[in-house]
Amino acid sequence: MSASAISIKEKVGYGLGDTACNIVFQIVINFLLIFYTDVFGIGAAAAGTLLLVVRLFDGITDPIMGGIADRTDTKHGKYRPYLLWMALPYAVLGILAFNTPDAGVTLKLVYAYVTYTLLMTIYTAINIPYSALGGVMSKDSSERASIQSYRFALAMLGGALTVYLLPKLVNYFGNGDESVGYPIAMMVFGIAAIICFALSFVYTKERVVESNTESQPMKLTSIFKDGADLRKNSQWVIIAAITFFLLTAVAMRGSVTGYYIEYFFDEKERFGQFLSLGMLSGVAGALSANFLRKLFCKVAIFKWAIIATIFLHLGFLPLSKDDYSIALFLSMAANFAHMLVTAILFSMVPDTVEYGKSALKTVGNRMAMSFAGHLLALKFGIALGGAAAGWSLAYVGYVANAQQTESTLNGIVWIYSGGPIFFGIIIVLLLRSYFLTNSEMTKYSTDN
Repeated sequence: MSASAISIKEKVGYGLGDTACNIVFQIVINFLLIFYTDVFGIGAAAAGTLLLVVRLFDGITDPIMGGIADRTDTKHGKYRPYLLWMALPYAVLGILAFNTPDAGVTLKLVYAYVTYTLLMTIYTAINIPYSALGGVMSKDSSERASIQSYRFALAMLGGALTVYLLPKLVNYFGNGDESVGYPIAMMVFGIAAIICFALSFVYTKERVVESNTESQPMKLTSIFKDGADLRKNSQWVIIAAITFFLLTAVAMRGSVTGYYIEYFFDEKERFGQFLSLGMLSGVAGALSANFLRKLFCKVAIFKWAIIATIFLHLGFLPLSKDDYSIALFLSMAANFAHMLVTAILFSMVPDTVEYGKSALKTVGNRMAMSFAGHLLALKFGIALGGAAAGWSLAYVGYVANAQQTESTLNGIVWIYSGGPIFFGIIIVLLLRSYFLTNSEMTKYSTDN
């Protein structure tokens, strides 16, 4: 093992942190909209607006959390402690967000806004330091790509188990009443998340230490200046834009997957299977990034995986209601490509930080702030994608728990597949301006 190499044990330990994060992420992406419309009892348009409005609040919390994490100084490091500090609130709010109060529609909507906002705030407080941790475990760009490969393999494995088990646990604990089953199921997942966060804390180590951390005051003006400085880094801006468009597509598709399986194919019982098999394919995609990075430039891998995703989603459009198996195959292939893209994407953020420090002479530690901005773009993409899905469902005439018209079913298909096609093309165009290839990064790595 080379001096810069990180052990598999530590990479797996780091990945367990995203196993925990992915419990909320995957449930929000794949179940929250249909939970709000079909269980909680609010309209699709109102639910879509909720998903957008709450995410706008992240525009305040994300940069603040990034600045705070960059300025944290404990004996356990800057970022690792948050895995312990925020684990319990994360689990508790996951339960509350999927609780259905016995109240009228207005009070329910208020409750949904409050609990979803608090859940996303705690998610920010744990996920930004966790993401930054992956950037300070090694100075080597290629090794960081390997770390992210393990991260997203474990994330998808946890996601696959979550989406497979959630419907079964909801049915088991609720005995047919999903409003009872959801919070109890979330309690089970919350306990699992706490354990994963604790293991991630124990098995990881921060190695990249900035010598001028003390020069960064814990003031809002200083924190927001760090955030404003990010826009001077053209490569970071491109990665943030790519992330926004990528997650807009993912959220649009994920939010309507339940509707696609239940109403278009009339296969509600296979919803968990459809999601979990797709995520297991994503595990293979994330792990393949670790292998392919040794053979090809990760920017080239990223581009061709996006192109593959576009063509795979074109394949959904001509399918009939009898083609569930073909849809499952296409979904698994698309998730393989998507997780290959995601593992590489998150390894590109530290590359933009190295570029900023070396080429642009950025001062101070910007790792958490860079990830905060990156995750803010990710969350805004999720917000827009989720909102667009809700609004689009209302536009095509979706009626909860009812037989859908042919035009509504066709609309659901287009919502499911159209986002990845349209936004995938935009991403390919954006990549033409990104130049931090493997060979280019040798100029900026501080490990040389």
